[in-house]
Amino acid sequence: MFKIKTMNAISPIGLSQFPKEHYEISSEIDHPDVILVRSHDLKKDIIPTSIKAIGRAGAGLNNVPVKEMTQRGIPVFYTPGANANAVRELVIAGMLLSCRNICQAWNYVSHINVSADQLDAEVEKNKKQFVGFELMGKTLGIIGLGSIGVKVANAAISLGMNVIGHDPTITVNRAWELSSQVKPMFSIDELLANADFVSFHVPLTDTTRNMINSNRFQIMKPGVTLLNFARDGIIDNEALLDALQTKKVLSYVTDFPSAQLIQHPRVISLPHLGASTLEAEENCAVMIANQVRRFLEFGSITNAINFPSIEVPLPANAIRLSIVNANIPNMVAQISSKLADASLNIASLANQSLHDIAYTLIDINSTVSDIVLQQIKSIDGVLQVRML
Repeated sequence: MFKIKTMNAISPIGLSQFPKEHYEISSEIDHPDVILVRSHDLKKDIIPTSIKAIGRAGAGLNNVPVKEMTQRGIPVFYTPGANANAVRELVIAGMLLSCRNICQAWNYVSHINVSADQLDAEVEKNKKQFVGFELMGKTLGIIGLGSIGVKVANAAISLGMNVIGHDPTITVNRAWELSSQVKPMFSIDELLANADFVSFHVPLTDTTRNMINSNRFQIMKPGVTLLNFARDGIIDNEALLDALQTKKVLSYVTDFPSAQLIQHPRVISLPHLGASTLEAEENCAVMIANQVRRFLEFGSITNAINFPSIEVPLPANAIRLSIVNANIPNMVAQISSKLADASLNIASLANQSLHDIAYTLIDINSTVSDIVLQQIKSIDGVLQVRML
């Protein structure tokens, strides 16, 4: 029986992917095999020694101690692309909110205090202050062409916008999905110099933290609109406030409210709604549940931020060992030697590595004793051993 601990409300449709006869799911489990999380900050928690994996029902991993889990040999799964459509739609909505002054106009109408027979005249008299502009023909710059960035780019093309993009690490699959009308930019600075709107779709890392700073605001076209539905910290808020004051930035639409900016009349702050649709929550929950199940039951790795991908069919009647070790020489040989000493024949072996971690699946035609498992665990550099 596998034990799954939920740190946030996870969609029941996702949790239903775990067969009840083999899985116990609760928010109150003391020694779980897996933790499932959405927004809860695991960095503030002590992760139990019983943990075999962490599943994040979403794309961002800022709330998960990935480095610590890697050192412990624990894969951290996530769900890239599962909420991409929800974010794509909100980015498009953000551009419309900005260019048509919708929030300001709505606020004005909701505070009109005149009699019914004066309402039409009042609206006609003041509507000119909310005149906006159209998206068609404007240039949208997209920094980061992953699943979300590509969807935003293609949607903007269909609205008649010119789209430019920058992502030196774009994958082949994403490149195939991207409209041929999107013009590549070879640097962030080149993109910023040519965009009327800029939308960010990158993770928060040491490289991207404050990537938009006072120097880069000077590069931008006057009257640019920035859309941040990626991560707080990508934009230097002090520098942004200065750019808003000088009207270098016309408006800022963000999913990450800041005390410095929240009251500014040309800042539209939303309460982290990017993935807050029923469809996105269900997609993320189903995706993470299936990834976790395949890892627990077959040792398969898909969409783990800190582990290599590996998928090997489990032969009938085979016993599978799942082994995590430091990515250093001679590890597979040492493991194989322990099995050979116990007269255990390897039917198949698959080994993959990613940075400091190596992951091995070994299929054997007979049961491995606890003594042999302990011998493998005792090899210097072995982090985790499981018999499936």
